[in-house]
This record gives sequence, structure tokens and C-alpha cells, in this order.
Amino acid sequence: MGFKIKRSNSDQEEDFQALKNVNLTVKSGEFLTIVGPSGCGKSTLLDLLAGLTHPESGKLFIDGKPIVKPALDRGIVLQGYGLLPWRTVQKNVEFGLEIKGIEAKRRREISENFIQLVGLQGFEDRYPYELSGGMKQRVSIARALAYDPEVLLMDEPFAAVDAQTRDQMQDELLRIWESTDKTIIFVTHSIEEAVGLADRVAVMSANPGTIREIIRVGLPRPRRISDVRNTADFDRICRHVRDLLENANPGRLQGAEDSAAAAESRAQAASHWKSQYEAAHNL
Repeated sequence: MGFKIKRSNSDQEEDFQALKNVNLTVKSGEFLTIVGPSGCGKSTLLDLLAGLTHPESGKLFIDGKPIVKPALDRGIVLQGYGLLPWRTVQKNVEFGLEIKGIEAKRRREISENFIQLVGLQGFEDRYPYELSGGMKQRVSIARALAYDPEVLLMDEPFAAVDAQTRDQMQDELLRIWESTDKTIIFVTHSIEEAVGLADRVAVMSANPGTIREIIRVGLPRPRRISDVRNTADFDRICRHVRDLLENANPGRLQGAEDSAAAAESRAQAASHWKSQYEAAHNL
């Protein structure tokens, strides 16, 4: 997977290969986390899985079907929430259901169920500007789950919240995952978050981005990160991931070019819901 990049001190374009020889199989119902140094292509990989970017070589599949564009078999949860500011909590959660053509009464029943699942009952009629960061992310998760995707793609969804809220959201996500049995692919910079959430951790190296090792976590389920954080097994796995990352080559570009490419794709994600809606309603 490559991009054309332009340095700030030059008008000349250079080739930049974000990913190379990435081979990954994710099992149905699995919680897979991806961790790696800045610039290793974590977000680019997620954009490819979302159908927001196309690979120059190789193919991606979900249940044997090639991924060629964004679709409702994949839910996307980003750090920036992506909520529609003119819609209430309930109407944001119902958005994907509108795209699927679900009738209004059934939309309301489904949205109420997922609003309750993420602990936001009583906030159905609030607008995004009235919510905290953690609450906005709960709405984003509820919206992604409401239209019943097969896979949930999450790109550092808790990076923008404070440490205490992050701990709460991690445990909340585990509870939701255990109750819905969705497949989750979760990108993070945090080793502790990667290990605490996952069934397996994919550790990446940079320039170009490759999967260096996939580690089976094996910590007991159901799980709360606060319960396993001080265990010997958790510490051992975190040390192993840290050793892999410290020995990985962060490379010459320090993530700037990959971040620029990922930012462009995430801008596509921000308009993803709008374009899906317009296509569904022939606008």
C-alpha cells in the first residue's frame, strides 16, 4: 500500500509505502487489537478494511466477499466521534438504520435498546454539544452497533478522553462486546489497552508497515482491565509487546506521511454516513 507524499520544504513528490506483505486472518467474534509505532500504517490498515482506501496490490475479504467500498457489514468508530451535530442522541443512533430502510417504529425500538446498552438512557433527546467526550463516544458505539454490522472497526476511540473515562470506557466496551459477540478490530498506541482488551494483539513495525508478531493474550473472560492489570500474566504480555516495539524500527518519516494519508481517509469517514444516506435516498 503506497502513497505519494510531498515534503514541506520541497514541491517534489516521493513514493511512500505504508504497508507491505500484511497477512492477517481475524476469527468471527474475536477481539483483535493492533499496536505499533507511529507511522507503521495502523490507521491505513483500518481504512483499507473499511473500504475507504484501496490497496495497490493484494485483496481484503469479509466472509469470503471482497472489500471494495464502505458498507453496512462494517461499523466504524473513530477518535473524533463523527456525530451529526443537528441530530439528537436517538437520531444519531438511528442513522444507519435509516440507510438500511428500517421503518420508524422499529428504528426507535432498536435505538432505544442500544442507547440502554451503552448506558445513555435519559439522554435520548440531547444533542452532541450537550454531551461529554465519553458520552459522545458511547453514542458513536451505539450507532455503529445498531445497524448490526459483522465487524466493528475502532481507531483509537478513547484517545481523546481523560484517563479515568478511558478506564471506564474500556470496561464498558468489553461488556458490550461480550453481550453482542461482534468481531472487533481495535487500533491503539497503548500497550496496556491493547493487551487488556484483546484475544490477540497484532504488533506492527514501520517503514513499510508489517505485522511483526501476533500474540495470543489468554487472560480469562469475562474480563475487566482493572482486575487483570496487576496480574503477572498481564505484566508479562505487556513486557513482550513493549520489547517488540522497542526493537522495531520507527523509521525516517516518524509517522508524518502515514498520518497525512490516514487523515485524508478519516476525512472520508466523516462524510461516510452522509454519502451512504444520500445514496440510499437518491439525493
